[in-house]
Amino acid sequence: MSDHLLKKKGPGFYLRRDWQLYALLSLPLAFALLFKYGAMFGLVIAFKDYKILKGFLGSEWVGWEIFRQVFTHRSFLKSVRNTLLLNILDLIVSFPMPIVLALLLNEIRSRAFKKISQTVLYLPHFLSWIIIGSLAYQLFSVDNGIVNAVIASAGMDRFPFLQKDVPWLFSYVVIGAWQSMGWGTIIYLAAITSVSPELYEAARIDGAGRIRQMWNVTLPCIRSTIVTLLIMNLGRIMGGSFERVNSLMNYATTEFTSTIPVLVYEWGIQNSKFSRATALGLFQSLVGLILVLLADRAAKKLGEQGLI
Repeated sequence: MSDHLLKKKGPGFYLRRDWQLYALLSLPLAFALLFKYGAMFGLVIAFKDYKILKGFLGSEWVGWEIFRQVFTHRSFLKSVRNTLLLNILDLIVSFPMPIVLALLLNEIRSRAFKKISQTVLYLPHFLSWIIIGSLAYQLFSVDNGIVNAVIASAGMDRFPFLQKDVPWLFSYVVIGAWQSMGWGTIIYLAAITSVSPELYEAARIDGAGRIRQMWNVTLPCIRSTIVTLLIMNLGRIMGGSFERVNSLMNYATTEFTSTIPVLVYEWGIQNSKFSRATALGLFQSLVGLILVLLADRAAKKLGEQGLI
């Protein structure tokens, strides 16, 4: 009888009963609809010769002409190459580092030292890239940088960390790994806390040392977290951080600094070529979406086969 009455209750009943919850939900929902989905109307710029004074509807419709201009532009292929190069190197270096740090911190028995280490590692995450870029040039400047001063005092030649293309590339990757490793470490440490102590006890009884316990117990138990973060990182391979590149770039190193986000900024903000910037940004987003879907599908297949 109660189930029959429950089925008759419509949406109005639940709205009246839980109206406070729906009222609280309406604010973030309205924000998402307005600024996330409503803003997608602006994508029509990519198919128009957009003029600010004419607006979205008044600008001339040109179809795929803007995309043709983008794909044949002399900077397009270079920006795609640099975007892939920077983000793949970043993924190779920055992605496994938090996992290794989390495994090492988990083995530390001193709670005080563990908390201090987590705090020190996590602090760079709160620094803006403008601050990090300024610090990098203060530390690695060829003429008056602290690092090069130490190198020179040791009798070696000063090294152009940020003043030549190839050294700049490796400095970019290392600085990014330093900035992001704390955030990832915290996530993996939180995942490790859910591992049952009984699994470690069983491994110790079987004669497994700490290294074997990390490899055979900890890593398999947090693989879902690893896969989730890997999928999220793969989705950013065609994107990357504009602020990071912009804060570390300079006129002496231009070979690897022309990326898709930088090109979108130059076209859209500096040169007012809004249609080109929108088309390039749409291309970037679509490729990122495809990469996320492919990575998610591959991760599910591997998970079903028990390979990860």
